[in-house]
Amino acid sequence: MAQASASIRIPDSPDAVWQLIGGFNSLPDWLPYIPSSELSEGGRVRRLANPNGEVIVERLEAFDNLARSYTYSILEAPFPVTGYRSTLQVREIEGGRASQVDWSGEFTPNGVKDEEASRFFEGIYRDGLQALAASFAK
Repeated sequence: MAQASASIRIPDSPDAVWQLIGGFNSLPDWLPYIPSSELSEGGRVRRLANPNGEVIVERLEAFDNLARSYTYSILEAPFPVTGYRSTLQVREIEGGRASQVDWSGEFTPNGVKDEEASRFFEGIYRDGLQALAASFAK
């Protein structure tokens, strides 16, 4: 099993950051790579589309509003992995004046080396978190 992770500091309160990213259907609000998201199965499954029209289907596995985190798995995607499970979490730092957002995942590479799959998802996480930080810099 391979892993990937990225973190970023955002100079805003964890509640403000969670308000933007905490909804399971909120990726299009802050992640340019995902322009659309549709919920099904009572809000537990999201069907995402990327700019190339490729479909990504993810299932919400755990949600903790108090801990400001959720965990999801990928059911269908054009990625070279299986068994993908990821967590997005907002943590309070600097006495609540700032936030740290952590995005991490684990998965089994399929047809690629562990390092290649890890680099791929680290890039997605890093770019996504940079886009998130940019939305708070405006």
